[in-house]
Amino acid sequence: MIWKPTSAAKPPLSTSSRPDLLAKEELLTLDGQIDEILPDGRFGVILENDHRIIAYTAGRMRRFRIRSVVGDAVRVEMTPYDLTKGRIVYRDRGAGPAGGGPRKGNRR
Repeated sequence: MIWKPTSAAKPPLSTSSRPDLLAKEELLTLDGQIDEILPDGRFGVILENDHRIIAYTAGRMRRFRIRSVVGDAVRVEMTPYDLTKGRIVYRDRGAGPAGGGPRKGNRR
């Protein structure tokens, strides 16, 4: 039989009891415009503050096959640790040409 202390044991700390610990890092969200399409699903994006970054399409946008073209207005999330890379999380519908037409063929 294994002995377990009853009253001396401390419960593990959770992030809710310690407000200074964060579960995830805070992300910067900036608006920009796609200016170049790169290989491997990456895009060159010019931000509102005239900085250029390399961004990739977020998983949900890839899952729902949201296509982005040059000239689209996008919202990009970036980590404060690397300000040269980001993730495209939203494409503005009103900006630029969008797919939207009838689908051709029986592709799944």
